[in-house]
Amino acid sequence: MTPTRRKPGFDPKFDPGLVGEVSGSLADFGTFLPLVLGVLALGTMDPTGVLTGFGIFALAVAFFYRRPIPVQPMKAVAALAIVGALTPGEMMASGIVIGVILLALASFKVINRIARMIPGTVIAGVQLGVGAQLAMIGFTHIYDAPAFGLGALAILLMMFFTRLRAFSCIVVFIAAAAVSLYTDPHQLAGVTMSLSLPGVALPTLGDVEGALFVAVIPQLALTLSNAVIVTAAIAGDYFPEDKDKLSPNRLAASTGILNLALAPIGALPMCHGSGGLVAQYGFGARTWIALAIFGSLCLTLGLAFGPDAARILGVLPLSALGAMLAIAGAELALGRRVMDARPMCRVIIITTGIACVALNVAAGLVIGLALEAARTAYFKSRNGKGANG
Repeated sequence: MTPTRRKPGFDPKFDPGLVGEVSGSLADFGTFLPLVLGVLALGTMDPTGVLTGFGIFALAVAFFYRRPIPVQPMKAVAALAIVGALTPGEMMASGIVIGVILLALASFKVINRIARMIPGTVIAGVQLGVGAQLAMIGFTHIYDAPAFGLGALAILLMMFFTRLRAFSCIVVFIAAAAVSLYTDPHQLAGVTMSLSLPGVALPTLGDVEGALFVAVIPQLALTLSNAVIVTAAIAGDYFPEDKDKLSPNRLAASTGILNLALAPIGALPMCHGSGGLVAQYGFGARTWIALAIFGSLCLTLGLAFGPDAARILGVLPLSALGAMLAIAGAELALGRRVMDARPMCRVIIITTGIACVALNVAAGLVIGLALEAARTAYFKSRNGKGANG
């Protein structure tokens, strides 16, 4: 028995409107900004190419899906780059190689078939694990600067369960930026506006080989599970009228095509994400407008400020963004799929979630499938014995 599928965090009386689109467009910065700033801090990637890539990707996704399907850095690739395990050329090669694989799988409609084979309990378990990971990262950022983080968390919690929820991210963004600039008014000294265009390059064969052995396999497993299959499942819950358009095959195809097109201009490898979808929806995003706002902001920063864009983004305290991430992660982890599940299903969901946190999402997915297969075999065996007896 799979858990009842309802819209996580859905409140039929909550009509966020345009304010919700603006607030939702900011809600996923808790995932986006730490990874992007971490990569840019290395000094090996051009902020123009990175932010222009995000802008074009987001605007293309907004135009095609007409829903707030998030755009995020590929987490495994970004993390490997931050710790120095990947060169810029290998990052570019990772985006291209993963793009080719995703496009091939989508062309043969393999991913939809895989998604149909994954039980709802396992999907719910992966959601639980990803949500818990996001919440943990969010609280880590809060702990780094408690004054900012706990203040932002208090504002969000006070507003989140009221009709003012759609204003919450906007209030936190403005307040956090204002306090940050007040405490260090020289952060933006010397920042100038000037047209910057990304360069174009292609990876070498050595870059492709390095990417294959270091980044492609772990990132591909994460992308297929969380960024494609789980994101499609949640999107289908939120927007059932668009479920076919938001299928795993389509999400994989859009990810593949856009990475192939944008990697040569210095964009980071990018994908979708279930946590980002829950964050954007939870704070009010319902249409393409939220993603268009996010994409336009990234495009403006990349093209108009270029090398100074990272300094502008750095004004936002990560601890305040961590508060948004913590709430979004908790909402994803504690969704109704877990609460509505029967006891045996809940055991599988929780075990899968723990495996996702302790190991990784791909391992959690495999463990969840094994547990679900064992549960199914047990009940078939018991029913068979009853019939024979």
